[in-house]
Amino acid sequence: MTTFTPLSLSTKQQLLSELCEHLEDAVFILDAHLRYLTINSAYKEILGYKQEFLIGRPLGIYAKEFLSEKESALFKHISDTLTTEGYYENKFVLATRYGQKINCHIKFHKTTVDGNTYYLAIVRDISSTVKDRQQLSHLLNYNQLTGLPNRKVFLSQSNDLLIATGQSVVFTRANIDRYRILTNSLGQDLVNELMIEFVDRVNELELKKLICFAHFGGDDFGLLFEDNDTTMIHSEIERILQICERPYRIKNKNIYLQISIGISHYPRDGHEATNLVNKAEKALHYAKQQGGQEVRQYTDKMNHIAVDNLQLETELRQAINGNQFEPHYQPKVDLDTGAIVGFEALVRWRHPSRGLLSPKHFIDAIVKHKMSFDLFCQMALQIAEQLSAWQNMGFTQHVCINADATEFGNPRFFDVVDQLFTQFPIHPHQLHIEVTESSLMLRHINIKEQLSALKTLGVCLALDDFGTGYASLSYLQEYPFDFIKIDKSFIADMVDNRTQKAIVQAILDLTVALDMSAIAEGIETEQQRDLLLQMGCQHGQGYWFGRPVAADVATKLLTEPLVSKQTPEH
Repeated sequence: MTTFTPLSLSTKQQLLSELCEHLEDAVFILDAHLRYLTINSAYKEILGYKQEFLIGRPLGIYAKEFLSEKESALFKHISDTLTTEGYYENKFVLATRYGQKINCHIKFHKTTVDGNTYYLAIVRDISSTVKDRQQLSHLLNYNQLTGLPNRKVFLSQSNDLLIATGQSVVFTRANIDRYRILTNSLGQDLVNELMIEFVDRVNELELKKLICFAHFGGDDFGLLFEDNDTTMIHSEIERILQICERPYRIKNKNIYLQISIGISHYPRDGHEATNLVNKAEKALHYAKQQGGQEVRQYTDKMNHIAVDNLQLETELRQAINGNQFEPHYQPKVDLDTGAIVGFEALVRWRHPSRGLLSPKHFIDAIVKHKMSFDLFCQMALQIAEQLSAWQNMGFTQHVCINADATEFGNPRFFDVVDQLFTQFPIHPHQLHIEVTESSLMLRHINIKEQLSALKTLGVCLALDDFGTGYASLSYLQEYPFDFIKIDKSFIADMVDNRTQKAIVQAILDLTVALDMSAIAEGIETEQQRDLLLQMGCQHGQGYWFGRPVAADVATKLLTEPLVSKQTPEH
């Protein structure tokens, strides 16, 4: 067994000195007047000052008269605390020799040796810890895509403002219309680029009354305005709407955004921030239900609307499960002979207590609650079954069904259509699918692939509401349409309006040049029918020929002569 030998005082001091020299923390010793006596290597590495420079200098390096008022006050506080308590600990930012700012944790300890007072200090660089905390705080408080404050920060700032000042403010909720369609068509990465550019455009406006601009997530934004000039606030909100009138250039494509805005006022609409944000959101939802791309201010009646919407959603889901939706058929006719060449199928809801409802009562809610594809499937199945029944009776007319990007975005869309021809003995050309221009506006590859696959299958394709969108002519070049439907807005005044008549004639000439067929919508008078015939339009539909009717009535129309010389009902 070896003999244990205690350290001598000189060896102990030497080892402790060696340990101190190799510590990662900076260590230094001050005299009774807080002047440097010695430092270790880490101190030199962290702050950049050599021992030769520091020895004899005061803690602040420079004499008191050269220090700022804030620095002088800090060093006086350190000195007073050490004098009275013999110990000091704090966190603050130190400036290095090279002007860098370092977050540090510093401890001072007072000691006496041979009657002399010394202060031992240790400095720990906590910059990485502070940085990690700052990053965590940023993750918790800011949207990572746009860098804007999130909902939590928005509410916190709003509450602070209301408590501190009590001034009148405007809570604003902004939402991108058709966001889900954008995401399905463009993909999330490109939509993220759109959101970033939208935020950049708002920031570039430098709105003078804007207090806080927050991103709640996705397409959802919050803005807080100082309300001491109502006219200016309305002007600034209008400027936000106007930035969407310019297209967004994404992947060499022009994308047009539309936004809806809801507003609530403090103190008129409430006194608590969360409640006011919720009321602005109700106004926002009301704006979207009215078609979007507008501003709505909160009113108390919107509370009742919200309750009604919840009830409507429940009833719609029950309607889908209970097959309460049914197609009604509006005849398409040969304008010359009046013979029915086909029908457009328009959805109706046979409500158990409210009777037969038209789409204006429910279609927006169907889209909002993501039931569009289920409704399409239910309608398509009934239409195919009816086509089969008519075929057994010797009728080969076609039926058009409407579809948009919501349906096309579903990966099962093509398979659902394809299976109709397996399940029922009908020909693909008897089923026409009408595509709205809004579905094509984004020009996503999936839509083009779906249309091409349907065309290969033998299904006929029609472009609905032609001329009402942004780039109809380019659609005709890019997509394989068989029919163009001339929108009823051009037909309504064409008899007396030379411009409208010229537009219709141009569309008809275009269809001939592209080897397509035209169908005029919204024919309501004999004069309109006769003029269209004179201009070369072969097919049309509208109240002059008949309203949408149930399947049994449509069957009678096929078996009896169509009466077209009648005054349309309104």
